[in-house]
Amino acid sequence: MRAAVLHEHGVPRPDDFAEPEADSGQAVVEVLVAGLNPVDVAICAGRFYAGAPPLPSVAGREGVGLLDGRRVYFDSPIPPYGSMAERALIDPQATYDVPDGVDDAVAVALGISGLAAWLALTWRAALKPGEHVLVLAASGVLGQIAVQAAKSLGAGRVVAAARSREGLQRCLALGADAAVELGGAEDLPTALAEAADGRIDVVVDPLFGEPFAAAVSAASFGARIVQVGAGAGNESTVSSAPIRGKMLVIMGHTNFAAPPEVKREAYASLSALAASGELKIETERIELERVGEAWERLAAGSHRKIVLIPPGR
Repeated sequence: MRAAVLHEHGVPRPDDFAEPEADSGQAVVEVLVAGLNPVDVAICAGRFYAGAPPLPSVAGREGVGLLDGRRVYFDSPIPPYGSMAERALIDPQATYDVPDGVDDAVAVALGISGLAAWLALTWRAALKPGEHVLVLAASGVLGQIAVQAAKSLGAGRVVAAARSREGLQRCLALGADAAVELGGAEDLPTALAEAADGRIDVVVDPLFGEPFAAAVSAASFGARIVQVGAGAGNESTVSSAPIRGKMLVIMGHTNFAAPPEVKREAYASLSALAASGELKIETERIELERVGEAWERLAAGSHRKIVLIPPGR
C-alpha cells in the first residue's frame, strides 16, 4: 500500500509499505483522510516527550476511515501503522462514530485539535458560564475551535490573541468579542487585560514563551491557565509574585491523559456543534503523495486543518 513512510527522523516521504494485518482485538481501517498536526511533526522529528517512533514506520496519529461500513474517527493507531496511508491498524473499541453532516476533514479536525481545545476549557479549566476567556494562538485550528467552544459553553467574553491580522479577523467573525495582535502591542499584558474588560478567568495557551508570561501578568485573581503547547518556545520567564498574589492555577494538558469516556463525550459534543453549523473549521486537502508539501504548509503557519488524502479517495 502507499503511505507516508518515516525512514529516518524528519519528514516522511511517500513510499510503499507492508499491508497491516489485524491480530486479536485489532482491526484494519480503510483511511479516508489523515490529519497533520504539530504533534506529528514533533513525533517524526524524534523529539516528542513520549519517545521516538520506530523506523521505518508510517506517520500520522489520527484519521477518519471506514470500519465495517461506517465512518469512524480514530487516533493512536498501532505502530508501525500510522494514519497517513491507505489503511491503518487500530483498536476498534477506541473509535468514535462520525455523524452524518460532518465532512471527513472536519471530523479529523475535531480530534487532536478539537479535543485539546474543548477539554482545556471543560475537563481542565472547568469553565463557568459568564467567565472571560483568553485564547492564545487563536488563529490556528486549535485556537479557532477554542474561541467557538468557549462561546458555545457560555463564556461571557472571549479574547482572541494571535500574530496574524487576517487570522484575528477570522476569529472575530467566528464569535470572538475582541482581538489582540501578538507582537503589535508595546505592553502586551495591558493590551490583553483591556481587551478582556479587565477580567481574565481562563487562558488556553498553545504557545508558552513570552505570550504565556504576558497572560500570567494579565490574568485575574484565581484564573486557570491551561498550557497545551509550545508554539512560541519551550521556555518562559515569569515572576512568582503574580502567581502567588493572584492565586493562579497553572495546569498542563494532553489528550493522552484524558479518560476514554471524557474524550468520547467531548468528541460527540464537538460533532454535534459541527453538524448543526455552530462550529466552523476551514480545511485543506493535500494528496498523500505530496506529504512533503503538507509539512511545509504546516510549518508556514496554515490556519486551515491540513489533511492528507490517500490514493483513490
